[in-house]
Amino acid sequence: MSETAAKLVYRFGDGIADGTAEMRDLLGGKGANLAEMCNLGLPVPPGFTVTTEVCTDYYENQQQYPATLGADVEAALEHVGKLVGSGFGEKECPLLVSVRSGSRASLPGMMDSVLNLGLNDETVEGLALRSGDRRFAYDSYRRFIQMYSDVVLGVDHFEFEDILESFKEDNDFSMDTDLSADDWAEVITRYKACVEQALETSFPQDVNEQLWGAIGAVFSSWHNQRAITYRRLHAIPDDWGTAVNIQAMVFGNMGDGSATGVAFTRNPSDGTKELFGEFLVNAQGEDVVAGIRTPQNITERAREAAGSNAPSLERLMPEVFTQFKAIYEKLEGHYRDMQDVEFTIQEGKLWMLQTRAGKRTAKAALKIAVDMASEGLIDERDAVVRVDPASLDQLLHPTLDPDAEREILASGLPASPGAACGEVVFDSDEAEKLSGQGHQVVLVRVETSPEDIHGMHAAQGILTTRGGMTSHAAVVARGMGRPCVSGAGGIDIDYSAETLRAAGVEIKKGDLVTIDGSTGQVMKGRVATIQPELSGDFGILMGWADKVRRLGVRANADTPADAAAAREFGAEGIGLCRTEHMFFDADRILAVRQMILAENEAGRRDALEKILPMQRKDFTELFEIMHGLPVTIRLLDPPLHEFLPHGDDEIEHVANAIGVEPARLKRRVSELQEFNPMLGHRGCRLAITYPEIYEMQARAILEAAIDAGVSTGKPVMPEIMVPLIATKAEFDMIAARIDAMAEKVRKERSADVGYITGTMIELPRAVLKAGEIANSAEFFSFGTNDLTQTAFGISRDDSAKFLAEYTAKGILEVDPFISLDIEGVGELVRIGVERGRETRPDIKLGICGEHGGDPASIAFCEEVELDYVSCSPFRVPIARLAAAQSSIARNERENAAE
Repeated sequence: MSETAAKLVYRFGDGIADGTAEMRDLLGGKGANLAEMCNLGLPVPPGFTVTTEVCTDYYENQQQYPATLGADVEAALEHVGKLVGSGFGEKECPLLVSVRSGSRASLPGMMDSVLNLGLNDETVEGLALRSGDRRFAYDSYRRFIQMYSDVVLGVDHFEFEDILESFKEDNDFSMDTDLSADDWAEVITRYKACVEQALETSFPQDVNEQLWGAIGAVFSSWHNQRAITYRRLHAIPDDWGTAVNIQAMVFGNMGDGSATGVAFTRNPSDGTKELFGEFLVNAQGEDVVAGIRTPQNITERAREAAGSNAPSLERLMPEVFTQFKAIYEKLEGHYRDMQDVEFTIQEGKLWMLQTRAGKRTAKAALKIAVDMASEGLIDERDAVVRVDPASLDQLLHPTLDPDAEREILASGLPASPGAACGEVVFDSDEAEKLSGQGHQVVLVRVETSPEDIHGMHAAQGILTTRGGMTSHAAVVARGMGRPCVSGAGGIDIDYSAETLRAAGVEIKKGDLVTIDGSTGQVMKGRVATIQPELSGDFGILMGWADKVRRLGVRANADTPADAAAAREFGAEGIGLCRTEHMFFDADRILAVRQMILAENEAGRRDALEKILPMQRKDFTELFEIMHGLPVTIRLLDPPLHEFLPHGDDEIEHVANAIGVEPARLKRRVSELQEFNPMLGHRGCRLAITYPEIYEMQARAILEAAIDAGVSTGKPVMPEIMVPLIATKAEFDMIAARIDAMAEKVRKERSADVGYITGTMIELPRAVLKAGEIANSAEFFSFGTNDLTQTAFGISRDDSAKFLAEYTAKGILEVDPFISLDIEGVGELVRIGVERGRETRPDIKLGICGEHGGDPASIAFCEEVELDYVSCSPFRVPIARLAAAQSSIARNERENAAE
């Protein structure tokens, strides 16, 4: 273990702490924030944190603890006991502790915790005597046995729930609160018998055995399946490890003067500046998120809005509420961000158990960032950095049409906004399976647990019949950007029959339902949607982002609809127009096929003459929509066989349509067939063989530029891009044809037309010869889709069969077709940039693969100083924000280096 990790345990309590908020890498987020709250003078139960480096050391040394850890933990426990006036394992005055995880990144519900640790058959009597409430003591003991057995011993918690439900049913009890101390004692006897039957050993009575079992379980939970899945989904490194926080217990289940709750300093769904949260009287923390009881609202305003009859915390405990309000305002002001806090009230005294930056929807993130900047808590740059670019996807997709007809089955809580429609599934494994097969599904559960993380990620939306706004389903769905309706109590689920019933209607597995996470409505069938409107806070933040970003952001757009969407989302031009997509329209595919079937150049030119006006019209529309903004048009790229029919029936149908013998068409299809078309007769190679194709396209582009310049009054400067160049000779030959066509158009139209010619860099050889190619090419656009394929030797179309194994086994950190492989493909881009600029310092450089909309890839584009990125229209806002964040990060690095 390194010298910096020589201190294994950091204490906090009584207004003094060894750590601070800045030490989250070592203490984890929970431990660092507990220390910080303590330093702020807030009421925090005393405790200590075992560092994340102990976790790392634990795994590096065959799950052995550092030699001095035992003594350090013992001393820290003794210190905590002195602060609270009790002792760990003492019969008369026992110290009870919670043992919780705490990574530097929040993993809500993914890892394990144990409460009430230190109870056994003897200390439970001491707790009863000290508290004066025997029922509370035995309730706490049964909770501990159930939680410890599940988390540490591996006895499923359902076993204990079945025991409890059977006991309640036998005694005509409806609520847990109906049970007396003697009842709980009987339940505990049955719990312990369950453990002994399952494990052939008795439940541990030694409190030190309990403690080290819990510490080991927390460390082990770093590698449980749900935590691994969550880290993969959120790109959290496996080697960070988790801290362990051991803290004196405070009890929210000591009667009607006690409570526990969760709150956000602002609304995590829409960002409204209001206290948002729930609590339960006479309960412990797990009761709030488990959905077993219906939580109560914290504020009167929220209670009234919800139409609840249960009293709010504001009314029930006004003095505590006033203190809590002051604390949450202090925390938000200190951290300068919306906080997610956990608290317990023990016999009228408020204790703060946790604070962290609250997870929020994209809509809420935008509003909170803009509002906080307006309030002076943060500046505009801080606001830009606060919003995750990828989360903007939540705002860029359809929502329910308010005027659409809908058959409402039930209503629940609007736990995570947005609309989702899909086939009903009741099992997370099946949700994942069906999603992988292309189905859209809605995951329906009584309640979700961390074991459902993979199904929630696969689903379009989540529906639960239990749980509140801070339940597991709600919190995780908001973090994922999935629509969620929770607590829809009017729905009855039958897992065995795979059906749900609501309002007298039965819905079977596979039936369509629609959920609206913004209203809480659950509807039968599919409901019409509308496109989002991007304005208000979105427009303000994007304006701030545009002020600080250096990279330009263009869109990949092949149609007028794409171009219009790109403009709406703030694109500054078109970085890739794939002309082949225009060829597949029904009114022109026949002419394309006639061109391919032509026996000679004259026949091909005749067919191309039919295509010319169609292409010219397409380009004119694009130029007019972009209104003077740059447009990069890639000349025909795919192999010709992609335009021909396959299969005898289709061949016969097409042959009849174009007036040729089926045998001739079949023969031509066979002639054009290739073993590896990705590396075959495509791109510029087509123009070397059939130069008339690119000549027609060049004419269409240049004539359209003249026409659009006249109609818009804005000069058009098209960027003509030659694909798949490997040699300068290829480029020069094709560029000469384009120049000749430009001269011809000038003479015919008596009009001057400006244009530049460049190439897509998508082959490793083109990268290596970039300096030479730049003597002729006026711009490079890095086609990282094909560059990744040719660098790895992997077909993108086939990679899904095995790349998941590569990422799961750590061979690759991420699928290189999703996020740019910085070490390999990125190095090729860097070489191409350097060599291109060395020859032509003012060469225009961009990227137009799918990576152009990936935030991590955009950060690399900023680093190598590309001029622009280009991505799909709906990812343009993501790229704008990511580009701004990359510029800010780069400036901060440069300033720090000075």
